[in-house]
Amino acid sequence: MSDNSTPKPAAQQVAKEIEELEKRSQTAARLFDVRRIIGGLFVVYGVIVTIAGIFASEEDLKKAQDININLWTGIAMLILGVAFLVWLRLSPTIPPPAEGEADE
Repeated sequence: MSDNSTPKPAAQQVAKEIEELEKRSQTAARLFDVRRIIGGLFVVYGVIVTIAGIFASEEDLKKAQDININLWTGIAMLILGVAFLVWLRLSPTIPPPAEGEADE
């Protein structure tokens, strides 16, 4: 009788470990979504370029025919980065179904 009862806890432990790994996998898929990385980089670089545009010298403006290209490019990068992050928020990544769920 004791031989039949020992596999059950082991099987339950394995099932719990599998569920935990699936949850981690889903979290990793959401964490490393390309939209998050691209959006974050565009926001960071956009802030840097915008600050460079705000503090541009007269010499820099004369080189660009009196157009503050850093300011406009920085603002465009900020808008694009925020758009990617909003897109990620409105349409989150749906992890693929587990193998057992796909069969059903």
